[in-house]
Order: sequence, then C-alpha cells, then structure tokens
Amino acid sequence: MGIVRISDPADARLADYVSLTDVALRSRHEPSVGLYIAESSEVIRIAVGAGHRPRSFLLAERWLEDLGPVLSEVNAGTDGDVPVFVADPQTLRAITGFHLHRGALAAMHRPPLAPVGELIVGLCSGEGPVRVVVLEDIVDHTNVGAIFRSVAALGAHAVLVSPRCADPLYRRSVRVSMGTVFLVPWTRMTDWHDGVEDLRSKGFVIAALGLGDDSVDLDVFATSAPERLALVFGTEGDGLSSSAVGSADLRVRIPMAGGVDSLNVAAASAVALWALRSSASV
Repeated sequence: MGIVRISDPADARLADYVSLTDVALRSRHEPSVGLYIAESSEVIRIAVGAGHRPRSFLLAERWLEDLGPVLSEVNAGTDGDVPVFVADPQTLRAITGFHLHRGALAAMHRPPLAPVGELIVGLCSGEGPVRVVVLEDIVDHTNVGAIFRSVAALGAHAVLVSPRCADPLYRRSVRVSMGTVFLVPWTRMTDWHDGVEDLRSKGFVIAALGLGDDSVDLDVFATSAPERLALVFGTEGDGLSSSAVGSADLRVRIPMAGGVDSLNVAAASAVALWALRSSASV
C-alpha cells in the first residue's frame, strides 16, 4: 500500500485508530485481536527497537522524515503490507478523537506473553539480586505506566500483573511509561495463587507493601533485603486484598510524616525501589 495520504476520517482503512479516547480504549477489543497503539515518535522507536511488529502507521506529514529510518527498518511505506497513512492535524483529530500533538501513532501487533514460571526462570538464570514488582488489580493506566518507568529506572527486573490489573499496553500506560513497557520483562498471571507460588518455588521472598501492626519499616528492611524479592502493590484506594496480604511472607511500610498514611501507588513503588536500589543490579 505504501504511503497513503488520507483526507477522509471515515476511511475504512483507519479502523485501528478510530476514537482512541481513554474511555473507548478501555472497552476496545485490542487484547482479543492482538493490537496496541504506540503514540509518539520516541515510543514507536523503542517499540520497534524491542522487536515489536507494526501493522500500520498514522502520521502527520512532518514526521515522515523523522521516522524515516524506523519505517525503512520495518519495510513500511513501500509496496509491502505495512502502510503509512499520512493526514493533516485536523483530519488526525477527527480520526482519533483527541489532539495528536506528537503527530505519530502506530498500530502494533502484541507480542505473546510468557508463562509466569518461564519468565521467572529466565530472571534467575544469572547472578546477583533479583527484584520483581507484582501489581494486584491496579486499574489506572497512568499508574501502571508510571510504575513501569520506575521499574526500568531503579533497577528492578520484571513486572507481574494480576488477572484484573489494567493493561500495560494501553495507549496511556505506554505513553506515561515513556516506552519502558517494551523494555521491562512482564507478563500476566492467570491465577494469583499460582503466580505467587511460582515466585516462592524459585526462592523469592514475597513482601506486601501496606500498613499493619506487623509491618516492617522500609528503611530497616532495605538494610538486609533478600537476594530474590517480589514487592507486591495493591489497587488504588483499597490497597492490597486480604488474600494478597495473606499470601505474602511479610508486610513492609513506608514511614510517613504529616499525618499522611499512604502514597499514591506509583509514588510508593518509586520510593520502595529507590530504597532497595543498592541491593539490586542497577
């Protein structure tokens, strides 16, 4: 199909990009058809560099030259099967439902997720401390993306998400993570109990971040953190479920001041990972 200039927002070839508001994305069928949307030239570069395969591109004219090397790398915009759709800003907004200020989108094929046990075995194949972040039912895509960015920046090694956790490959998660969702190994647990037992069978200590009379202060815990550690973070508002706390080996809390009892989950993950960074392979 090559480079296709679009002037009609109703063009049937643009179905992957239509009405990409966050509300629409939450109800879209992306997971079942194996697609996600990468937004901005930098995120697209990271995704392609990580080996993800594009299905098509939707760009403002000015991004054709900037993304030229990426398009060439995946043989897009030629007579192959990866078309590059080009439109003016007004048409782009009519297509997507929002102002595309970074001017570049790509519909990407979702890579298959590894089973939890397989991912963990791979993490444990080397030497040194291993840090895994486990997310239980976190529903805000912004928080998920921010946590991935902290994981990448602060030396943790992988993320496991619960069956009901928000999708790390939704557009907002990808954008907030600055593309680190493509760089951090992650997978989704099909069952919470089995996922935790997979970790425990490989010698991981399961630490739940939360309040409780038996909670250990993070700064104390960090002085003698185990070699293999899984940090579990709970959903916004209610925090960790009783079953998640019950399946953990201990609870860890971040000391607070000013009458505040907790932090936003993304902020809490950054604080915890920063405190543990000296015992991880940063």
